[in-house]
Amino acid sequence: MAAPTPPPSIPLVRRGEPSDLDAIRTIQKASPEAAHWDVSEYLHHDLRVAVHGARIAGFLVTRTLAPGESEILNLAVAPESRRHGVARALLAAYLRHVTGEVYLEVRASNEAAQEFYKSLGFKAVTQRREYYSSPMETAIVMKFHSC
Repeated sequence: MAAPTPPPSIPLVRRGEPSDLDAIRTIQKASPEAAHWDVSEYLHHDLRVAVHGARIAGFLVTRTLAPGESEILNLAVAPESRRHGVARALLAAYLRHVTGEVYLEVRASNEAAQEFYKSLGFKAVTQRREYYSSPMETAIVMKFHSC
């Protein structure tokens, strides 16, 4: 009888660094549902990475818009690390330290992501028609409120 597979370890979440950009670029390219921006720009925002084993497994980019209001700009996880708690670890680490309202946009067709965000306490508040391109699609705006 084979030994049971141990549960995957929880990734370490830390601030992103310039040396992480190649791994972030690779993850972004492998994530068609994520925003595709110049990854060097992420260093001008709050960049967090999830380290799983010895590699970058995912990243989160956020920014403060005003006191008590922030926005999630991008979140992506390497395909081989999906469904292992990487995105949840990234968002949980961020949400523990933010107060006020946190906004994000998600493709209307990305129902799995919407359900994931809802599981963390986000609520759909409005839509932005023709927000996304390639393909053109409506964005669902979601909001989280932290005390």
